[in-house]
Amino acid sequence: MSTPDIHLYTAATMNGYKPVIFLEEAGVPYDLTHINFSKQEQKSPAYLALNPNGKIPTLVDRFTNRTVFESGAILWYLAEKYGQFLPAGAAEKSDVMQWMFFQAAHVGPMMGQAMYFQRIAAPNGQEEPFSIKRYVDESRRILEVLNNRLEGREWIAADTYSIADMMIYPWARAYVWAKVSIHGLAHLQTWFDRIDAREAVQKALTIPKANPQFWDETISDEAFAKENAARFASDVKKP
Repeated sequence: MSTPDIHLYTAATMNGYKPVIFLEEAGVPYDLTHINFSKQEQKSPAYLALNPNGKIPTLVDRFTNRTVFESGAILWYLAEKYGQFLPAGAAEKSDVMQWMFFQAAHVGPMMGQAMYFQRIAAPNGQEEPFSIKRYVDESRRILEVLNNRLEGREWIAADTYSIADMMIYPWARAYVWAKVSIHGLAHLQTWFDRIDAREAVQKALTIPKANPQFWDETISDEAFAKENAARFASDVKKP
């Protein structure tokens, strides 16, 4: 069996799942290294040589000898390499890119902070109600933007399922973990349902590890939440 072109370094996070969704949807062979945050593997000299920011994911293309970091850049690279999930027209490509930047600038940062202050800072003794409200409220506003965008549409950009959907979905769908209400956002919920039904997406959300607590409010998250808070305790800056 030949070695696949694509080697992915990732972890079971919203950003980490994005390229796995593409690879599973596209049926692209790949192998994977699961980066262990508890062991600070993302800060090792070997990994920093690939990704100077010390974050995940990172992709290595053995065929082209290219290394790509940042999840959006990885999705774009894969879409162009394999000619999938990115429309050919300039206007349509621009539409996809705009919504990918929207995720990178707004959805991820705001929902990530809502998660941080509730799921990491507060359990580690730094509960900040003002910050929690700020980021939960802004996350809700951003989800409303997506809901409005999806009125009368099946997909986020260019009237087709694309890397824009793959980039936004893991973050927006984790409203459960961010403790953000989607009450009244019917178009967004329909889009979630549509992507939830995709077999490749559901498989991807188990690679390298399933974290159903991110997505399913019926699953008890107490033990997982404690482990998650402890794992990132060093990120909480004491006054």
